[in-house]
Amino acid sequence: MIFSALAPLLRVPAVSGLTKQTLLKMDAETAHLATITALRLGLAPDQVHPDSAELRTTLCGLDLQNPVGMAAGFDKNAEVPRPLAQMGFGMVEIGTVTPRPQTGNPKPRLFRVSGADGVINRMGFNNEGHEAAFARLKGLRVPAALGVNIGANKDSDDFVADYVLGVQKFADIADYLTANISSPNTPGLRNLQADEALQRLLGEILSARAKARTRVPVFLKIAPDLDEAALDSIARVVLATDLDGLIISNTTITRDAVAGLENAEETGGLSGKPLFDLSTRKLAQMRQRVGDLPIVGVGGIHSPQSALAKFEAGANAVQLYSALVFGGLELLDTIKRGLVAAVRAQGKTNIAQLVGSRSADWAQGKGRL
Repeated sequence: MIFSALAPLLRVPAVSGLTKQTLLKMDAETAHLATITALRLGLAPDQVHPDSAELRTTLCGLDLQNPVGMAAGFDKNAEVPRPLAQMGFGMVEIGTVTPRPQTGNPKPRLFRVSGADGVINRMGFNNEGHEAAFARLKGLRVPAALGVNIGANKDSDDFVADYVLGVQKFADIADYLTANISSPNTPGLRNLQADEALQRLLGEILSARAKARTRVPVFLKIAPDLDEAALDSIARVVLATDLDGLIISNTTITRDAVAGLENAEETGGLSGKPLFDLSTRKLAQMRQRVGDLPIVGVGGIHSPQSALAKFEAGANAVQLYSALVFGGLELLDTIKRGLVAAVRAQGKTNIAQLVGSRSADWAQGKGRL
């Protein structure tokens, strides 16, 4: 998916000679698979300079060199977490992985909304399953926080049981786990966000975590399409458990931000720049409900200013993905340098000091870049 972004930085002249404009004309999923192949072959550069001290932070006890991560969905099968970390991501989240392999939804299922720097996908948790991901991760040293995003098979008789299997499989090799219950592309999955279903889910996965050799942090990834009553319910359930944090948010099924644009009517979840305002507002609203509970902000980050806004809205760390399609891999370094500049401009010494500083504005829809 971000092959067009990566190509100018690859070490192979025949590849780097392709223009971004040419590559953006490729089918989106074909380009994504080509990017994974390029990374697997070692064709992307390592980070040159160490991250500034202003970006070093902790998240649920994890020491991060910087709080900018690669979101789940890019490396579904745990093929390239180490190359991604070597590029300079402070967190790398693989998956979503399900207990059994599944092919996902019919192609085409990944679409660029170029007029708005957005992406729509209805992938459907296509992945090679727990065993394949586990085999790749076992014993692998990743110089960043390694997250495993776990999900349920589409045809499962019991979604919750699938999440328990994910915890049991990866708790002892991941730095953190994410229970993804917010993809719009598995029918019925978002129902797990409802009160009683969420209580059962968290009760069972946290019970499974307690039986693991190590206490791996567990995050819950929620949708941006929840109303305030639903946020109230989720916050109430979450705060009654020892869940470690939230990831806000997944993709949206709304289309207001891209109405009338090419591919806007495709079914699936919308990500990228058009998601920014909605996901940031929901992040801030949840921050006001959960106190100091760690939150990872995802959705629409496309510039240093938008990354900064996530922190000010209440995020302790952020993740990217879709923006790299249009902004290029250099966006990662641009964002990190911009965050350092923002910390210094505000007379602070660390990014953690900016967390939640404008939460009220963003929660009320008054936040602006």
